[in-house]
Amino acid sequence: MNREYHRWYSQRLNRDMEVLLYGHSGEPIILVPTSKGRFYQAEDFGLIGALADGISAGRYVVLCVDSVDEESWYNKHVAPAVRVARHAQWEDYLVSEAVPLVRGRASGGRLTLAGCSLGGFHTYNVGLRHPHVFQRLISLGGKFETDDFLDGHHDEQVYFHTAPHWLPGLHDAARLNALRRVEMTLAVGEHDFCRPSNEHLSKLLWQKDIRNDLSIWDGGTHDWPVWRQMIRHYLPA
Repeated sequence: MNREYHRWYSQRLNRDMEVLLYGHSGEPIILVPTSKGRFYQAEDFGLIGALADGISAGRYVVLCVDSVDEESWYNKHVAPAVRVARHAQWEDYLVSEAVPLVRGRASGGRLTLAGCSLGGFHTYNVGLRHPHVFQRLISLGGKFETDDFLDGHHDEQVYFHTAPHWLPGLHDAARLNALRRVEMTLAVGEHDFCRPSNEHLSKLLWQKDIRNDLSIWDGGTHDWPVWRQMIRHYLPA
C-alpha cells in the first residue's frame, strides 16, 4: 500500500501542517482525527488497516490531516471568539489546501469527508458549510453542538459554525438543493453518549428535506473497535 508523508507551511494557519496520504488511485477521502488528535491517529488506531484492502485495490486515496483543536475548541487560555476564529482558519486550510492535495492524487469520484468522535463533529461542521466541495459525509460517533467548548459565548461566528444553530434558519433554495445532493451518514453506537446529538441533527436535516442515513449500531459504544467496524462497513473494499 502506498504511504506518503507530507509537510508544508500553511499561510492560513501560520504554522507547519502534516498529513499522511495512502493509496495510488480511487475516490478521494479525507479523515479528520478525534479530539486533539494528530494526522497519524487513524493509522495508530486501526482505521487505515480497516481500509487497507480498498486502498491497495485502488478504490480509495485517503488523506489523514492534522487538527488544531488544542488551539481552537480546547484552548481555554484565549477568549471563546478567538477559539472559533482559529477553527475557521483550520476550515479554510482544510478546504483550500488539503482538498486540492487529495483531489490531485485521486483518480476522480466523489470527495468524502469522514471522522470519529470530534472528527465526526468536524465532518458535519465543515461539510454542511461546503456542499459544493464534499459529496459524502460520514460521521462515526460524532457530537455536533459547540456549547461545551465556548463557556456560554454566542455570536454570529459561533452561530455559523454550529450546524444545529444555523440549519433551522436556512431557507436559501440553492444552498438547500446543494445539501440535498450530498450523501450523509450519521453512525453512532446504541450506548454512545453522542447518540442524542446524532438523532437531533438527523431530525433537523429531515426537517429541511435533506436526506440522511441515521444508523444506530446495536450494542455499540463510543470507542475505536466500533468505529473500525463502521468505517469498514461504509467504505468497503
